[in-house]
Amino acid sequence: MEAKQLQPEEQLYPQHREPQSHSPAYQALLRAGPSVRPLQQVHAQIIVLGKYRNLAIITKLLTLACAAGSISYTRRLFLTVPNPDSFLFNSLIKGSSKFAFSNDAIFFYRRMLLANISPSNYTFTSVIKACADLSASRLSKGIHSHVLVCGYGSDSFVQAALVTFYAKTGDLEVARKVFDKMPERTVVAWNSMISGYEQNGFSKEAIGLFYQMREWGFKPDSTTFVSVLSACAQLGAIGLGCWVHDYVISNGFDVNVVLGTSFINMFSRCGNVTKAREVFDLMSEWNVIAWTAMISGYGMHGYGKEAMELFGKMRIHGPRPNNVTFVAVLSACAHAGLIQEGRCAFGSMRKEFGLVPGVEHHVCMVDMFGRAGLLNDAQAFIKELNPRELTPAIWTAMLGACKMHKNFDLGVEVAEHLLAVEPENPGHYVLLSNIYAVTGKMDRVELVRNLMIRRGLKKQVGYSTIEVDQKTYLFSMGDKSHPETNEVYRYLDELMSRCREAGYVPAPESVMHELEEEEREYALRYHSEKLAMAFGLLKTSSGVAIRIVKNLRMCEDCHSAIKYISIVSNREIIIRDKLRFHHFNDGSCSCLDYW
Repeated sequence: MEAKQLQPEEQLYPQHREPQSHSPAYQALLRAGPSVRPLQQVHAQIIVLGKYRNLAIITKLLTLACAAGSISYTRRLFLTVPNPDSFLFNSLIKGSSKFAFSNDAIFFYRRMLLANISPSNYTFTSVIKACADLSASRLSKGIHSHVLVCGYGSDSFVQAALVTFYAKTGDLEVARKVFDKMPERTVVAWNSMISGYEQNGFSKEAIGLFYQMREWGFKPDSTTFVSVLSACAQLGAIGLGCWVHDYVISNGFDVNVVLGTSFINMFSRCGNVTKAREVFDLMSEWNVIAWTAMISGYGMHGYGKEAMELFGKMRIHGPRPNNVTFVAVLSACAHAGLIQEGRCAFGSMRKEFGLVPGVEHHVCMVDMFGRAGLLNDAQAFIKELNPRELTPAIWTAMLGACKMHKNFDLGVEVAEHLLAVEPENPGHYVLLSNIYAVTGKMDRVELVRNLMIRRGLKKQVGYSTIEVDQKTYLFSMGDKSHPETNEVYRYLDELMSRCREAGYVPAPESVMHELEEEEREYALRYHSEKLAMAFGLLKTSSGVAIRIVKNLRMCEDCHSAIKYISIVSNREIIIRDKLRFHHFNDGSCSCLDYW
C-alpha cells in the first residue's frame, strides 16, 4: 500500500489557527475564487473587519491570489504578514510551484528558512519540483543536502521529487541511485524515472524499466503510457505500442487528448499511419497538438495530399494552426512535391494567421524547392532572407538539393560556405567529400578528409533497429556482434544473389570512393538496414511486414536493393530513415524515388 502525504489542511492547526470555514470573511473568499479584482474587494473587507491578523483567512487569500495568476499581488500581500507560520509558507510554496511561479516558490522557501521555520516533507516536494521546472541544478543539490540534514532522505514523496528533478536535468545516474534506494516506490516515482530515460534519449532503458514496473506489481497509469509510447515511437517498437493500445482500451482508460496524441505519434512513427488516423478519428476532443501530430504523420510518410486535406479541415473546424503546424504542413509538401500548395501555405502564415515564419519554415521551403529540382527558386528564396535568418540548416538543405540533382559546382560553393559558418559539423565535410568524389576530384577528397582528421571530426556511425517479439535489436554496418551473425549474413548473401538475378546492380558511387570494386560491394551489402532486414525476414512469419528504423538517410544503393528484396521475399518492408518513411512493396517505394 502506498503511503499518503499529509496536505497542509490535514496537519495539526496551531491554537491560533482554527478553521474559519463558517466565518463571513472566509465565505466571501470562497465566493470570490481565483479572480484578482473580487479578491482585492474581499481583502478590503478583511481589513475593515479587523481580520487581517487571522492567519487562516490570510493564507486562503494568498493561495487564491496565487491561483489567480497575480504573483506580484501575492508577494506584496505576503510581505504585510507579520508572523507567517509553516502552514502559510507551505501553502504558498506549493501554490507557486503548482502554478509555474517557480522562482517565487524558491523565494518563499528562503523566507521560510530566514523565519527559522523547519521545512517538512511537504515543503521539500514542492520546492524540488520548482527547481526541476527551472532546471536549477546547483540550487536543488543544495536543497538535497538540506533534505538529508532534516532527516527526510528516506521519505518516499521527497525521493520521488528528487528522481523527477535529476531526471529532468539529465543527471540520470543520480536519479537512478535515488530511485533504487527508495523504500517505497510510488507510481509517480516509476513514471519520473521512465520519463527521464525517454526524454534523454534512452528509450530502450525506459521500456526495460516499464517491464520491471509491471513485474513488481505496479499498475501503469496514463502518465506511464505517454512516456512508454514516446519511447516506442523513438525505437519503432510497434509491438509494445500495440500492446499498450490494447491494454488501454480493454481496461477502460480515458483516451484524452494527451494520451490520444501519444498514440498518433507512436503509430505514425512506427509506420502505421492508417491506425494513427483511426485513433485521431475516435478521439472526443482535439487540440492543436493532436491536429499537428496527424498532419505530421501523413507528411513523414509522403502522403502530402492527405496532409493538406486534413489541414484544410483544421482551418475550418479545428483550432487555430500554430508555427509547429506549418512546419508539419510545409514538410509534407516538400516530401510530396506539392510546390504550389507549399507556396500558398507559407504565404498564409502572415496574411491569414499573423504568424512570423522562423528558421524551420525557411528550411522547409528551401528543401521543398530543392527536392523538386527548382534550385533557382531555392536560391531566390534564400536571397530574400536577411543575414540573421541564413542559418546553417538552410545551407544544409540547399547542399542536399545540389547533391540530389548533381549540381556540383553550386554544391561545392554551398558546402564551402557551410564549412566557414559551422566548421565543427562532420556532416558538411562528408557531403563535400562525396561531391568532389563524384566529380572525380580525388585530390580534393583527400584534402577534405585530412581536414576532418586534423580537427578530430568523425562521421556519424549509422545503425538500424528492428523489433521482433517486442524486443529491439540494433545493427551497424558490418556488425558481427549478434549471436546469429553467421546465419544472418548467409541469408543476406542469398537474398542479394536472388536480387542480382532479378536485375539489381550495386551502386558503388554511394560509398567510399577510394575502395576497390570488390570492397565497395562488400561495404554496400552489409549496411545496417540490410542486416536488420535479413534478421527480420528470418525471424518473422510470411506476410508480416518488416519495420526498421535507421538513424541516417538511407543510401541510394540500399534504396534500390530493398525494392528488389521486397519482390524476392514477397514482403512489405517499411523503413524510417532520418528524413521520412519508405514503404517498399512489390518492387516500388512509396517515396517514388523522391527523398
